[in-house]
Amino acid sequence: MSEATQTATAWLARIHVTLKAAVVDPQGDTILSALHQLHFAEVQGVRMGKYLEVTLDAADEATARDRVDAMCRTLLANPVIERYSFAVEPAPGT
Repeated sequence: MSEATQTATAWLARIHVTLKAAVVDPQGDTILSALHQLHFAEVQGVRMGKYLEVTLDAADEATARDRVDAMCRTLLANPVIERYSFAVEPAPGT
């Protein structure tokens, strides 16, 4: 086992990915229409998104945040049409 593996801590990243405001959201529009049909007339708008939880090993929180940001930029979010935010905390049980 390498020294980096021995000192790594498990981190939990909670990631939210949503469409940018200027992007049309047909899923959100469909949900809005359904809510209105179900008599939730007070709902003014719906935006659909994704929620992900990623558990990863990293030496410290800053490294975990850097890795999660890289994951979001390269795979989890499309930077042309989506924005993302995340929080990193020690994984439960660590």
